[in-house]
Amino acid sequence: MADIRRVALVTGASRGIGRAIAIELARVNYDVMINYATNHAAADEACAAVKAANPAIRGETFRADVGDPGERDQLVNETRARFGRLDLLVNNAGVAPASRVDLLDATVESFDRVVGTNLKGPYFLTQAVARWMIEQRPALPEYSPAIVNITSISAYTASPERGDYCISKAGLSMMTKLFATRLAKEGIRVYEIRPGVIATDMTASVKTKYDELIDADLTPIPRWGTPEDVGRAVAAIATDLLPFSTGEVINVDGGFHLRRL
Repeated sequence: MADIRRVALVTGASRGIGRAIAIELARVNYDVMINYATNHAAADEACAAVKAANPAIRGETFRADVGDPGERDQLVNETRARFGRLDLLVNNAGVAPASRVDLLDATVESFDRVVGTNLKGPYFLTQAVARWMIEQRPALPEYSPAIVNITSISAYTASPERGDYCISKAGLSMMTKLFATRLAKEGIRVYEIRPGVIATDMTASVKTKYDELIDADLTPIPRWGTPEDVGRAVAAIATDLLPFSTGEVINVDGGFHLRRL
């Protein structure tokens, strides 16, 4: 079985952090299913970049909104049909609020959209994938499956103008603990990677603000994070470098989480 290449499913992988994760996984010899919700052209470009990073691997794309139950099921079924196995799920898909508003002006519509994509979707996708991983174990002696949830420093850092986003990431953090506890006896490890200020399309609109904060010593490592920083952390998990850890939080935040005097 050692000659069978492992397979990863990365949600929200057409751009930004998800794209970088998919590329890093290709570099460590994973076949990759690139999930995306809307941008077909970006997904195709990401797939080409994955294959360029390692021409020996397979890269595939599939459009599905993880917040939609039927499309979640299609994503799992299509991954099974195309690859026949799954070793790594990376729950990366996420959306920001359409606009930043005061907590007292927040809307039900924004809450449902953000929490539905960022928390409810990964929760039930993980449930479905975990069942499939358990099913695979008896036939694969070398099988070492893992699930990675990409959260944010917003899991514990309050931003009252985007409360729905903070709540979704805090929930995803607790979800990591829940699934890690439940799945440890099944041989499935679960991790949380918690990015800090990362240069992506999502943060482009607040670049000036964070440039100033980083210059003013926001983080001990005085720079923006990159999607590649997050991708390398996922690759460390994917290559079994943390075999006796589960439920762990890996901060990729330049030291933002440190309490300093």
